[in-house]
This record gives sequence, C-alpha cells and structure tokens, in this order.
Amino acid sequence: MSSILLVTSSPRGDTSLSTEVARELADRLAAGDPGSTIVHRDLAKYPLPHVDADFAAGIYTPAEDRTPGQSRAVARSDRMVDELFAADTVVIATGMINFSVSSALKSWIDHVARAGRTFRYGENGPEGLVEGRKVYLVVASGGVYSQGPAASFNFVEPYLRAVLGFLGMTDVETILIEGVAMGPEAAQDAVSKAMDCTEKLAAAA
Repeated sequence: MSSILLVTSSPRGDTSLSTEVARELADRLAAGDPGSTIVHRDLAKYPLPHVDADFAAGIYTPAEDRTPGQSRAVARSDRMVDELFAADTVVIATGMINFSVSSALKSWIDHVARAGRTFRYGENGPEGLVEGRKVYLVVASGGVYSQGPAASFNFVEPYLRAVLGFLGMTDVETILIEGVAMGPEAAQDAVSKAMDCTEKLAAAA
C-alpha cells in the first residue's frame, strides 16, 4: 500500500488539461497498487499564500518565541512538508504560464523547500532530505517548447527538476501536453499522446 500526493495548480478548473491527465495518472497508479491512497492538493482551489515576513522570520524562530502570525505561517508550511514526506509517489501538474510554472505551484514549492526539514547544508554542500520518491510531472503548454525555436523559453521542466533534485527527488518522469493552442485537433492529439504515456508509465511503475 502506498500514498500518492497529487498536486494540481491550474486556474482553469475542470477544463485544465494538465489536471485531467495528472488525475488519470494518479488513478492508474493507485489502481495498480491495491490499497493505495491519493491525497489531492488543489492549489488553484485552495491556494497557499505567498511567503511573507511572518514565514521568513518564523521558520528561524524557536517555536516558543514565535508570534501568533509566525506560528500560523510555520504550521501551514509544516502541513505541506508533512504531506510531502507521507507520500511515496508525487504527481505534479502545471500549465506553462509565461514560460514558467503557475504562481500557485511556486508558492507550494516555497512552503516545502525548508532548510533543516527538506534539505540541509553539510560539509559537502546541500543535501536533499526528501529521497526515495518517484515524481511525475505533467506539463501543459499552448505551444511546443520541448524542441524547436521556442525550446529556450521553457523554464518549467528545468526549474522543477532542479528544485526537486535539490530536495532529494531525482527520479522524475515528465508527461508533456504540448501545442494545445494550435487548434482543436492539435489539442486532442496532445491529450491522446499524454494519456497513452500515463498508461505506459503506470504499467511500468
């Protein structure tokens, strides 16, 4: 039995293709492992606040010395970190927004990237503490950014792989849903290919 953390972040709600494909992948992974649970962190429906002064000060202040605002900010972050550590598998979905991840997903990353909890610095430099987890990225984009002239504008997958790797999560697979703004047929084809990819990845898990 395993726990799957599904993190979605698209503001498009039920019309989001990244959310649709990520849910399908999470369901397939759970179906292949009877007794698995899926924890869905919907960052669009329940957004996390951007980190602020209470967060920035609170994470470096002893618990007994924190102000009420600092305690609330740290407790919120702790819940996100605990949820991440409880997961065996993580599925993260985002659309490409202005060549990067959604601001909702960036806030989640800011809450879980915690010195002393999810990473630490040692004699040999930084060490990620969230190890041993399989991560799947589901990324939707209106254009094609995996190759061709627009590839240099793709800051989504490189950023996510870098920050996840920094936290210790280096076993990462990516499902792309590209060219969805290039007409209905292109969008349908992109979703179809992505769904085929979820089936193959789930079968191999």
